[in-house]
Amino acid sequence: MLLIGLLDGRVGFRDLLSHLIKWRVGTRWYAVALLTAPLMIITILFGLSLFSPEFQPTLFASDNKLAVVSSAILAGLAIGFFEELGWTGFAVPRQKRHHGVLTTGLIVGVVWGAWHFLPFWESNTFSATFPLLLLLGQLFSWLPPYRILMVWVYDRTESLFVSVLMHASLMASLTALVPAGLSGVTLLTWILTWAAALWIIVAVVALSDWRRPLQQPTQRQIA
Repeated sequence: MLLIGLLDGRVGFRDLLSHLIKWRVGTRWYAVALLTAPLMIITILFGLSLFSPEFQPTLFASDNKLAVVSSAILAGLAIGFFEELGWTGFAVPRQKRHHGVLTTGLIVGVVWGAWHFLPFWESNTFSATFPLLLLLGQLFSWLPPYRILMVWVYDRTESLFVSVLMHASLMASLTALVPAGLSGVTLLTWILTWAAALWIIVAVVALSDWRRPLQQPTQRQIA
């Protein structure tokens, strides 16, 4: 918010607000924003649970499902709102002036990953190779592809509101579904499988959305 004020002044704040309250974007974009993360996570966890019960989704193993869902949604909305003011409200539009969706998503996604160093860092992270691989996997294997998908949705809707919901859906799904007890090999398995699935979705979107390629920056007409 400080940077928007310093660089763009009142015009920047008006632009931010106009994108934040833009909600008429079509039902399919709400479906993409709200369902991508939970459907993918549930599918992956159920598939992995066939090989190990450790991957059973947290929500299905909980005795108080309402509390799990409620707390996850509240946390997701709070984190999604405040983070997306920075990522989609400030960083993404500026990157898209010079880059296409794919490059913008990669740049912002890598920075987004680095931003999460403190939450994912543990005391033994730098003690051996395997813990370091876990940290790098958490930061840079799945956050960039998910950010690419978020930039793609924003490019098509220009709605910061939808971006907030997509981020909130991700956080709520991770909180309510991914078992907190995963560690070691099981955690690495989850990270790599989740990342691979997201990169596959990015590839599918890039190949199918041929009318407005992800590589090309959006050209805006000036009246």
